[in-house]
Amino acid sequence: MTNKEVRNLHPKELWNRFADLNAVPRPSKKEEKVRTLIKDFGHSLKLVTLEDETGNVLIKKPATSGFENRKKVILQSHLDMVCQKNSGVSFNFETDGIKMTVNGDWVHAIGTTLGADNGIGVAALMAVLASDTIEHPAIEALFTIDEETGMTGAFGLKPGFLSGDILLNLDTEEDDEIDIGCAGGVDVTATAGYGEIEIPKNYQSYLLILKGLHGGHSGMEIHKGLGNSNKLLNRFLFEFLDYGIRMVSFDGGGLRNAIPREAQAVFSISEDKQNEVDARFRQLKKDILAEYASIEENLIIELTPTEQAKMAPDFDAGQKFILALQAAHNGVFRMSPDIENLVEASNNIARVELKEGKAAVLCLTRSSVESSKSWVATSLKAVFELAEMRVECTGSYPGWKPDPNSEILKLAESIYEELNGKKPSVIACHAGLECGIIGEKYPDIEMISFGPTIKGAHSPKEKVSISSVQKFWIYLQEILKNIPVK
Repeated sequence: MTNKEVRNLHPKELWNRFADLNAVPRPSKKEEKVRTLIKDFGHSLKLVTLEDETGNVLIKKPATSGFENRKKVILQSHLDMVCQKNSGVSFNFETDGIKMTVNGDWVHAIGTTLGADNGIGVAALMAVLASDTIEHPAIEALFTIDEETGMTGAFGLKPGFLSGDILLNLDTEEDDEIDIGCAGGVDVTATAGYGEIEIPKNYQSYLLILKGLHGGHSGMEIHKGLGNSNKLLNRFLFEFLDYGIRMVSFDGGGLRNAIPREAQAVFSISEDKQNEVDARFRQLKKDILAEYASIEENLIIELTPTEQAKMAPDFDAGQKFILALQAAHNGVFRMSPDIENLVEASNNIARVELKEGKAAVLCLTRSSVESSKSWVATSLKAVFELAEMRVECTGSYPGWKPDPNSEILKLAESIYEELNGKKPSVIACHAGLECGIIGEKYPDIEMISFGPTIKGAHSPKEKVSISSVQKFWIYLQEILKNIPVK
């Protein structure tokens, strides 16, 4: 159960690069160490290696003999990873390397996210660059930064940095799919400052904990009906309003692009209402466990007395906070009427915090249609403004409009069918791929996205299929070998 097992997997040239990568910390917005790794790698191969002012790294490799007249290919993956760990796991994403293990056909991390999203893509780029046997046209390998928390790298690309004709994005997570479109997104943030009042002496404070949810990717898995810890915890608080609770604190979730797995809150209640609150808690807990029995089998909900709190937001402010969370939309907002089984618009209430007189609710709203993205965002804005919170919409990025008739798509479909004996699924996904932003800056580039099968991305359950990586690696090489002439 060591990273040595991973290095012995096939194709070794890819898995060894992945192990190298996972030895280097690479949280979003803190990619200095991994950028250095990639730049040193490019220089070691004596290839042209550039870094733009944003921090994206570009390595250029000439065409192999006989492929000089083919269209130039941009291979693209992002360097950063989502950093999530299980509670009780001692791990520092800024200093520690990922600890991996092999279980049957799957590579996992031990207690943390694996970083296969998008580390397998990065490793594939490195393996292609290092190879002296793979046939390919001229290549520009683009390693972008901060995809997971703002797409900063893609936004920072300047005209002229890239000169390729075709872009192959290696950030799709089902090996039988070719992605030709994706959702755009916007960060919706509600904040407020509250006056605090002293809690009456005849009150008892309670700690409400909800944990054990699966979590996952807030785009690709939003349709699964997984539990959102912030919304589920708030269901209890909303029910307790009838008994005059005083909110003390709320701490739930983490990154915007991860469905939150854990949350906890402290509230105080008059001693003469404790039995009623306890009875309501037991009934609602039973209801929620039954609702999620088939999908959240490890869900734990606990209510225990805790150290008496002295101060709380004034009663009106605490009540409005709970009401706003209850009303704010979470999950699928609209399915696409044009593409079967595609989520058009959704929202993830990712992070909720209330303490010391300050409150914040962080959401990620996604949609493949700009107008419905605005619809969801303004609906949230209306709810939180009714609760007298300040709402900002930032970091908006565009979706990627599908082109079902592109030459590279037809080529990729044909090669996939030849290799696997069946047609691939050509899809658009409800996730943020950098292709939308890059395509806006370089409108003449043809683009597709594909990759190996990754499950549980953005959660500690993340795993990547070994056989799928082998399939993906062969597929990538065949596409490069068959890129059309200019």
